[in-house]
Amino acid sequence: MKRVAILGATGSIGTSTLDLVEAAHDRFDVTAVTAASNVAELAAIARRTHASLAVIADESRLGDLQTALSGTNIQAAAGGSALAEAAVSADLIVAAIVGTAGLAPVMAAVRAGLRIGLANKEALVSAGALMIDEASRSGAILLPIDSEHNAIFQCLAGQDCDHVARLILTASGGPFRTWSADDMARATPAQAVAHPNWSMGAKISVDSATMMNKGLELIEAHHLFALPEERIDIVVHPQSVIHSLVEYADGSMLAQLGSPDMRVPIGHVLAWPERMATRARRLNLLEIARLDFEAPDTVRFPALRLAREALRRGGAAPLTLNAANEVAVEAFLAGAIHFGDIAATVEDQLARLDQPLPGSIDEVLALDAEVRRTTRERLKVEAH
Repeated sequence: MKRVAILGATGSIGTSTLDLVEAAHDRFDVTAVTAASNVAELAAIARRTHASLAVIADESRLGDLQTALSGTNIQAAAGGSALAEAAVSADLIVAAIVGTAGLAPVMAAVRAGLRIGLANKEALVSAGALMIDEASRSGAILLPIDSEHNAIFQCLAGQDCDHVARLILTASGGPFRTWSADDMARATPAQAVAHPNWSMGAKISVDSATMMNKGLELIEAHHLFALPEERIDIVVHPQSVIHSLVEYADGSMLAQLGSPDMRVPIGHVLAWPERMATRARRLNLLEIARLDFEAPDTVRFPALRLAREALRRGGAAPLTLNAANEVAVEAFLAGAIHFGDIAATVEDQLARLDQPLPGSIDEVLALDAEVRRTTRERLKVEAH
């Protein structure tokens, strides 16, 4: 039995993880589950999986969670320290909390030297150097859940990158791949979250529409695989069949293929170094028939350019990129700004703020909060 804690159990990654571990209940023991504020669903998950600990991030909901779990032996807890406790309660942590809210618990698991299934790309974007250094000291193993990084991890098959010429991240292009700049400027939140291939949460769906998700993945790949920005390429692949590729120095190129279903990379991480069955749809190459590729358009999708610039600049630029983007996406989803304002807001904040790399997680979180505050002031929106 492998002991698993699921941080962000009520989100899309958490739900897919639960689908797998509950189907293979003889292989996995769920020790802890967490959620941001959805007490009813969290309690139902905790009861169903017989978790020992259920944590709600919103401390004001602790009483509600305790009531929902009354009559069970499940411990109810709330707040940051409880999230950190959940993060060190198992052999494998599935880190699926969206945004920098997941940074502190992920770092707690890294310091404990655990295996971390990392679906929270913002943690590495905001504090990649700190996290990688700490993992080197503690012996923690970072197993990427993002389909692109998981594909690269599979293609590397345990090898280091000494003989790798470049990594190639594939991108679907999102819902606006063929839209003109003028049409994109008028895009609504409903249109932005309607991804053609993947079923994801609202925030990551908007990131896919702006292609900021691919920019964040570029930075994440730099930290995970220790390759410089100029050796990481991005190619638009609308079918989302090839999830990423590795090109070796001898000219060989390896690709990982699979249906666009997050249960495939999650299953790989849960079972690693073995394999497990999933209920994901199997590929039929004859049905697919063709695979298309095109270069990304950094004029219509400036987020890709901004991410590369932030990675080249270093310091706190990637943190600023991520924090400003989160605030701008939140404002767009609330109808406070237009779609095109997302990248413009990020670019403005990158130009305004030039900070060195923070030396601790507390400093990372403090600077992250400051970037969010100044971004909200610029957009004249309130925190949610």
